[in-house]
Amino acid sequence: MSSADPASLGRALCIITGASRGFGRAVARELSRLVTPGSGLVLAARSGEDLRAVREELAASEAGRAGLRVESVVADVGRTEGLEAIIRAAKDALIEQVDHVMLVNNAASLGDVSRFAVSFNDLAEVDSYLSLNVSSAWCLTARVLQAFPQRPGLRRTVVNISSLCAIKPFPSWALYCTGKAARDMMFQVLALEEPDVRVLSYSPGPLDTAMQVEARSRSADPGIRKLFGDQFAEGKLMSCEASCAKLMKLLLEDSYTSGAHVDVYDL
Repeated sequence: MSSADPASLGRALCIITGASRGFGRAVARELSRLVTPGSGLVLAARSGEDLRAVREELAASEAGRAGLRVESVVADVGRTEGLEAIIRAAKDALIEQVDHVMLVNNAASLGDVSRFAVSFNDLAEVDSYLSLNVSSAWCLTARVLQAFPQRPGLRRTVVNISSLCAIKPFPSWALYCTGKAARDMMFQVLALEEPDVRVLSYSPGPLDTAMQVEARSRSADPGIRKLFGDQFAEGKLMSCEASCAKLMKLLLEDSYTSGAHVDVYDL
């Protein structure tokens, strides 16, 4: 496959946060299949054991045997040293000059959904949540774009894993909704400021993950608990693999408006 192949993302450097499980793990697997030899994947997460398992799986895969370099970084993206470690690993992963740099900002947390908005009166608690879920994605994106500046022949893509909660309020989900909305707006601004960068906010839909278990068991709002409980009981939760396949198709076609919020149900 060449970099012009519509079924390939080219010789790419792909950085994925929250890559140890769930949707991030699915993204890592799919990207490994869509890049050409000489590419590198940087997988970042806080869970070292799960991250090593993903790295070993990809290193042993057909892509790994064909020369894909896989780096894993145990890092907290909410801390400066975590961001620095990811950038160091990204530079180390470059075996050859790449023609595509892609960052997938997937790392996120649900936050405390057992309480309503008026209970959050502690600045440190709210700041801690926003640091992990907003500031980290902002600062990592800036660092990646600075570390790999625009040059002729280089494509740069930034993906924000978003949510319906970025555009619709959910009671008892004030932290999560606020974080997702802030991230969407930040990436809309980035798309305007950096027209050479392809920017996408992708909402993967209700996924069958540990976060969904927490959502349907701990949400303070009974309507939200029922909504997600019914989706689970009726088999309406999506697998990470099914949603990820739609994201990959979107990235390969590359016809979305930069900065757009695209929901899995729009595809």
